[in-house]
Amino acid sequence: MAPAKMTTPRLHPDTIEQVRQATDIVDVVSEHVSLRKQGRNMVGCCPFHDEKTPSFSVSPEKQFYYCFGCGAGGNAIKFLMEIGQRSFSEVVLDLAQRSQVPIQTLAKDEEKKLARKLSLREQLYEILAIATKYYEHALRQPEGQTALKYTRNQRGLSNNTIQTFQIGYAPAGWSTLQDYLVQEKGFTPDLLQQAGLILPRKSGDGYYDRFRDRLMIPIHDAQSRVVGFGSRTLTGEEPKYLNSPETELFNKGKLLFGLDKARQTIVKADRAVVVEGYFDVIALHAVGINNAVASMGTALSLDQMRQLLRYTESKQVILNFDADAAGGKAAERAISEIEDQAYRGEVQLRVLNLPNGKDADEYLQDYTAADYLDLLDEAPLWLDWQIQRALQDQDLNQAEQFQAATQEIVTILGKLPNATLRTHYTHRCAGMLSQGDSRLALQLEEGLRQQIRGQRWHGRSQKWQRPADYTLREAAEAQILRIYLHRPQFRQDIHNALKQRDIEFSFSHHRFLWRQILTIEDDQDKLASELEHPELEVTPAFDLIPVLQDLCTEFSQEIQQVYHLIQLNEKTELDILRPGLSIRAAAASLERIACEKRCRHLLQMWESAMKSAKRELGQRQILGTYLQQMLMDESEQIQHLLTEESYCLQELDEIKRLYYQEKRYLQQLDQQRCVDLNDFSELMVDPHLNLN
Repeated sequence: MAPAKMTTPRLHPDTIEQVRQATDIVDVVSEHVSLRKQGRNMVGCCPFHDEKTPSFSVSPEKQFYYCFGCGAGGNAIKFLMEIGQRSFSEVVLDLAQRSQVPIQTLAKDEEKKLARKLSLREQLYEILAIATKYYEHALRQPEGQTALKYTRNQRGLSNNTIQTFQIGYAPAGWSTLQDYLVQEKGFTPDLLQQAGLILPRKSGDGYYDRFRDRLMIPIHDAQSRVVGFGSRTLTGEEPKYLNSPETELFNKGKLLFGLDKARQTIVKADRAVVVEGYFDVIALHAVGINNAVASMGTALSLDQMRQLLRYTESKQVILNFDADAAGGKAAERAISEIEDQAYRGEVQLRVLNLPNGKDADEYLQDYTAADYLDLLDEAPLWLDWQIQRALQDQDLNQAEQFQAATQEIVTILGKLPNATLRTHYTHRCAGMLSQGDSRLALQLEEGLRQQIRGQRWHGRSQKWQRPADYTLREAAEAQILRIYLHRPQFRQDIHNALKQRDIEFSFSHHRFLWRQILTIEDDQDKLASELEHPELEVTPAFDLIPVLQDLCTEFSQEIQQVYHLIQLNEKTELDILRPGLSIRAAAASLERIACEKRCRHLLQMWESAMKSAKRELGQRQILGTYLQQMLMDESEQIQHLLTEESYCLQELDEIKRLYYQEKRYLQQLDQQRCVDLNDFSELMVDPHLNLN
């Protein structure tokens, strides 16, 4: 059984500060960038974007880096988070180990658990690294010649590719690796079992090697550390492929084979290719297609997809699973895992099926890398692929098969939240189902539309829509934040509106986003001051979006709640076409909510004051006279009563005055929420007003 997982506890601020003090940014950056001294700073080519002239500057004095080309900047911890797409805690823990800083957490028991866990993980990493070298060495020995010939002759791999992927061989003996690691390297059998390398004998007497007479393929994490192995039999023994078990280091649902070698190319190509097997990845990398990874023999999980999306700005991922039935099901499972994100347009998912049912490795034995790249460029969107599968092998002249295909298409399109896209695909699918009969296509299109509308009405696709019960407050706050992010020239208008109307964000996820925005702007100004570059200070055109997207690794849950504000769709793009009017309307809506609340409070005060007045004045006629004259709005008579009678009438009259004052202001706010003739005249004079 795999050891129980333990989430990383919150690190003590003292530990974080000690790590900052002990870490030299020049040492950290130099591991990834070739730096040369220029004045007081160090300069080099930026690792975050392609450039020929160095614009990346590191300040040893300030312990800051900044790229004048792409705007990347921060301290050593931020650099390692960005370069490795790792979380804040992971980076701090690694730096603490490197600098031998004692790790403190906010709970002493957690601190002890973490120390034990880190010690175990370090030993497991070491064991797996040694095992990798052992297998590599065995491949070149006489007993490994069959395995070596297999890689060269049947797989067509060069020595360079074999070395790049550290391919090795597990000898046929029952305890060859165990004897080496225990007797020569001094590790305990218990540690080897926790590393997934040996198994206990059923008799209870000792252990035996898990991998025997197999071709060994090390599996690395994103930091290029070996965390487990995949293996292939050389004798026909079942199973054909055997992986490491789940361990402290190895979780196949969260790992992507080849990601450590592919991530830089994914960034440059701005797309990732996901294949099924190890040899598919190896074959693609061998011909220079280095943005390929494999999903470890499982359906692509949401965790794996999130890892990939960190490296591609356009969020483009191409699934190239086998074209057989099993591959089709694997693609369907992968799509279902990330269906929400795909329907919302957060990922550009495509599906490639190679001709004649080949996998990538088989295809490249007959075709060139250029041929494969052409197929990648032509790969259909996942939605088109699903529609093709719904119609595949269906005889549309047979009523039952026609109905089955139609129902499948209705199910697919009913989940689309975008009305324009839904209309486009409804029209296309009607044409496919009609088989070229234009008159029938019109009838089918209307029928599909009604069925899709019925499905959506019954709530089958509600989770992809923006909730219908969005409160006015939430919608108005979202609109203000959306405009602030995507229409930077209106940011000062928003600051003015919030200040003048005394508006604060009431929803926790909106407050989080607003705090992050203000922090980013403040940090940018501080950085500009420290680096003595005033041109870096926040300007009205400063792009907040990339910086907020970078926070996904540190605040994944919080960013997910506001991602619909960071990423626009067709509807929200239209919503902010007139930012000036939208800011006014949204701010007025928020102020109106506060105004209505005050009105309700004044009505409660009125009821309470009336009770007091009745107790004080009893059956005296003056209270009835006051109420009658108030209804008739006889101001002079009311003032006469107020000067002669008790305080309770004065209180009632003051409440009444305040209430009607608020009601009049409500009318003004309602006018501000609407487009009036003046607004229309401005738009007619300048039709491009507020578009930029």
